[in-house]
Amino acid sequence: MTVNRKHSKKRDAILEIMRSTSSHPSANWIYEQLKPAIAGLSLATVYRNIKLFQEEGTVVSVGVIDGKERFDGFVDPHPHFICVSCGAIIDLPLPNSHFIELALEKDETFKGLSINYRKTVFYGSCNQCVKKQHCC
Repeated sequence: MTVNRKHSKKRDAILEIMRSTSSHPSANWIYEQLKPAIAGLSLATVYRNIKLFQEEGTVVSVGVIDGKERFDGFVDPHPHFICVSCGAIIDLPLPNSHFIELALEKDETFKGLSINYRKTVFYGSCNQCVKKQHCC
């Protein structure tokens, strides 16, 4: 997607850190990481730019986990796993959704549907939390 907007060092840094981590960061986490290196950065600037990125489609919201909205800089459709114990968010390497669209095309009930996007989330306990539960 080509975006015509004013160039900004702060905006570039915010997008870069969002794309460089698989931790699905919150706005606060992004702010805390960038604050020491970028003079004059405010939490409001981080939120404003995240909203802009969402409108452009360059980042997506994974949802609110433990009271904080979390974001993903990897926007290709993929499912997430959210640990209900610690709040960890993990990208799942499942096949492309193309097979779902093919299945829908074969069933007359679903002919003509157009899927614009999908959001698949699995909930459970991550490996670390499972180990803690079985420990001792």
